[in-house]
Parts: sequence; C-alpha cells; structure tokens
Amino acid sequence: MTTMDDVLGVILGGGRGARLYPLTMERSKPAVPMAGKFRLIDIPISNCINSGIFRIAVLTQFNSVSLHRHISRTYNFDAFHTGWVQIWAAEQTVENTNWYQGTADAVRKQLLEISSTRASNILILAGDHLYRMDYRKMTDFHIEKNADITVAVQPVATADCSRFGILKRAGNYQITDFHEKPSDPMVLQNIISRDDPERPYLGSMGIYLFKTKVLMELLKNYDHDDFGSHVIPAAIKSHKVYGFNFDGFWEDIGTIRSFYTANLALTEPDPPFNFYDQKFPIYSHPRFLPGSNIEKSTMEKVLIAEGCRIEHATIKHSIIGLRSQIRGGTTIIDSILMGNDYYERPGSPEASAGALEISMDCYIEGAIIDKNARINKGTIIKPFPAGTDIDGDGWVVRDGIVIIPKSGVLPAGTVIAP
Repeated sequence: MTTMDDVLGVILGGGRGARLYPLTMERSKPAVPMAGKFRLIDIPISNCINSGIFRIAVLTQFNSVSLHRHISRTYNFDAFHTGWVQIWAAEQTVENTNWYQGTADAVRKQLLEISSTRASNILILAGDHLYRMDYRKMTDFHIEKNADITVAVQPVATADCSRFGILKRAGNYQITDFHEKPSDPMVLQNIISRDDPERPYLGSMGIYLFKTKVLMELLKNYDHDDFGSHVIPAAIKSHKVYGFNFDGFWEDIGTIRSFYTANLALTEPDPPFNFYDQKFPIYSHPRFLPGSNIEKSTMEKVLIAEGCRIEHATIKHSIIGLRSQIRGGTTIIDSILMGNDYYERPGSPEASAGALEISMDCYIEGAIIDKNARINKGTIIKPFPAGTDIDGDGWVVRDGIVIIPKSGVLPAGTVIAP
C-alpha cells in the first residue's frame, strides 16, 4: 500500500456559491450544513483523514468566518501527530493584490505554501461534493502509471453530459481529449469511452492528483484560471494525464435542488450515501448535546440530530437539525430544518420576534428552514412548481423550493404558497 505521507490535500473552499443562495448569504458554500449535523467541508476532510492524508489545506475566500470557526474547532491533531488542517485564506501580497480568479488561480496564489510542505503529490479536491472515496487507491494508480496528472472519472449518461467535463480515454487509461459540458451530438460521438449504452461517457469528478513539479510548471508558465476548463485540457496535449475509475455515489451539491434532493435521500432506509460506515466515518464538530426528546409525535422517514425537542407533531420525509424545537399541532413534510446554533434563554431580547422554534399549528412542506429561524404560530409553507424563483419578504423560492434564510422570522399566520 502506498504511503500517503507525501500527499498534500488541497480543498477548494473559496467559491461565492451563488447557485446555493440564500444558504450562502452569510457563509461559504463548504460551510453549508448537511444531514442535520455536518457541514459540506466535513466530507473531503474526512475522506482525506480516512485515506491517511493528514496534511490538509483549505483555500477560502468568500464569507469564510463560519468555515474557519468550524475547522479550527473540529480538526485539531494532538502533539504526537505530525498532521494538520490549515486554512489558506486569499490574501494580498506585494506581487498580487487580486482575489482568487478561479480554482487554478487559487492554487497558484498558494504555490509558496505548497512548496514549503515538500509533498511529492498534490491532491486537489472540491469542498462541495458528497461522496466517500479512498484516495489511497487513486494514489496507487497514479504511481503505477507514472502519471503526471490523474483525474477521477465516473460513468455518465448521454443526458447528463451537459453537466460534466467529458473525457475521452484510451485503453491504457490515458486521457486523450476533453470537452467541458458538451452538447453537440458530433462532439459526443467522438468522445465515447465505454461499451455501455446507458452510460457511455466518462465525466470528470473535479478530483485531480498532480505530481508537485508538474503542478508548479503548469501554474507558473500559464495563466490558466480554472482546472476543469483550462489546465486539464491544455495538459492533455503535453503531459501524461490518466483517468482513474470511480463508480460509487457522488453528488455535486452546487444548486438548491441538488442540496435538497441529496439531503432528503438520507432519510431513506437504504440511502445512496451512507453516514453509518464505522470504518470510514464522516467527522464533524463534537457538540456534547443531550439526546432528542420526542413526545406523542408521528414520524416516517425522518433523520433527527441531537438536542431536539419535538412535541405532538407529524413529520414525514424530513431532516431535523441540531437543537430544533417543534411545537404541538405542527406538520412537516419533505423539508429540511437546519436547527439552531444555541438554546435560547428565557427573557432573551430576540424572543420579542417569536421563540427560536417552529411554533404551534404550522404546516411546512417542500421547504428549507435555515438555522436560528423563528417560525411563528399558524405559518403555512407549501412548495411552488419546479423552476419557480421568487424573492419574498423574509423568504425566497428557488426552483420551487421555499427557503427561510438564516435567522429569518415569519410572523404568526404567514402563508407562503402558490
């Protein structure tokens, strides 16, 4: 088995996250809560740790305070461990005063830090994907092929090609062509890589393993801003670029719809992504909360985090996040409640806008309720047709899904419906 001491994990966490707005209104995309108690950034960091990669850098830029707080509280190795998880924030220098201009530019601006680690290989990861992967297998493949760059690839159906960078791979696994989100039938015909009529193409997963010297050369000698659109297509012509097969579950949590769907899929008895894998766990910040208290409630396919209190409610096919408070007579269907960051003390000044809870006699369906929301008595929320986008007063609709932003307040009797 390959030693992973010479691999540096670099996680890209600096994107604006416009397609996940308003969940990214006050936080970066990798800091968005997931599955009731985790954050998106926990996925790639946990994959690194479980793969034996203990030197991990997270590149940040927009709305990064909560992401910095989460990482600093969660990922601290002890004094007898040589590993670390560091935050490499965008910064102004004498040579450059600009923000990160893209994924490749972000890494370019940190080449000095990368060089100081003396790592032989650099693993570039996205901070907003949901998947479980043992990077040791990819590293073994990378070394066996003596590849300059290895790209993780997965089978893709024809209908999904416009969502991916599609690669043409030869029989020896070397990539010979690349097209970003192709839709032209003539182009698609020339980049088929698999003898599978259902999934004949190979799509890039946005996971790249570089020899360090190759990464340095490509980023210093060329002004490429993005790995998928610029660096990889150019490198194919001059370097040995190989495609590593991955056929497990993988989801890009890049839109409100994909975020909503991926979360609710976790409520199924056999979810596509398994958080219950004891040998390959997903880590997060330990909060030491009490168990959830549930009184005279009806539930079906519900994932409930710690510290909740639920009384006389009906909940179906939903995620109930940390410290959620749900009062009597309320019905919640097909919804994601992110929970609360704290328990509110009696007499709190903020309580004048309503308690930190889903109050009595509410009906919530097809919604995402961000953290610390105050949903007052008798509120009704129903989903809109798919594709609908609306900016309301204290609420928004994206692709038909109603979203209550972080710390949002809905007065008693509010109705949000088509």
